[in-house]
Amino acid sequence: MDLQVLRSFQAVAEGLTVTEAAAEARITQPALSRALHRLEEEVGAELLQRVGRVLRPTPAGRVFKEYVDAALDSYDRGRRAVAEVVDPDTGLVSLAFLHTLGTWLVPGLVTGFREEYPGARFELHQHGESGLVQHLLDATADLMITSGDPGHPLITWRRLLVEPLWLAVPTGHRLARHRRVRLAEVADEPFILLKPGYGLRSVTEELCREAGFAPRVAFEGEEVQTLRGLVAAGLGVSLIPSSPDTAATPRFPIRYLEITDVHGARDIGIAWLTGRALPQATRRFIDHALRASANAPDGRW
Repeated sequence: MDLQVLRSFQAVAEGLTVTEAAAEARITQPALSRALHRLEEEVGAELLQRVGRVLRPTPAGRVFKEYVDAALDSYDRGRRAVAEVVDPDTGLVSLAFLHTLGTWLVPGLVTGFREEYPGARFELHQHGESGLVQHLLDATADLMITSGDPGHPLITWRRLLVEPLWLAVPTGHRLARHRRVRLAEVADEPFILLKPGYGLRSVTEELCREAGFAPRVAFEGEEVQTLRGLVAAGLGVSLIPSSPDTAATPRFPIRYLEITDVHGARDIGIAWLTGRALPQATRRFIDHALRASANAPDGRW
């Protein structure tokens, strides 16, 4: 069974047309159609069926694809492992990270690592918390950097830093002249929050509970930049992670206030599947991230 045929089957089952999959494989469309037909004969079942102008996996095809995904992933990991034995300094680090960390933490870690290992390559994925865990479980990433320990029995997590959370209010807000406030002071105001399932949403709700109230939700977004934009527009207040770019600008006329009645912060850490044998470059990156965090107690590097 040809690995390229399996890759083409995988691509078609995931939504590519046969013509597109054939172009990726650098063969003709009729040749790929014949190869997929031979694959079905080998497996002993119809794997793909036409729905309109495209092919979709049959029930048998969906079951078979799970094993194809696992086989191809294992093969690709084997090739990576061999390549790193031959030249460990040019290994690939497959990293998924929380979208809010893409403006400061991840670039700093990647830059520092590549200064030590210039030949290292990165495969990056950006997502919310739930999507990051799935990247590890699906083996589409070896590592993730996220907020809080996911608490999954198959995942090992190590803290890198504690990131402060600030109360973001519009510059014209009644509290904007203050530096420090109690979170309870905005108990009656509308909150701009991330959607349920995001770690920052859970942290915000927990901090509000500690302050004695449940946040009144005005809007639910999918990224922190959206929260900032709607706070700047005067539609509510929000708890925003601290990072080097959290400062008032003409585009984001916001004041960031320290909260004093609850501990406004979240843990940021690095995680991997406990039982997976990690490539050498990946293990080196874990060590690099942990050293960087130990040498930067204020969470900045």
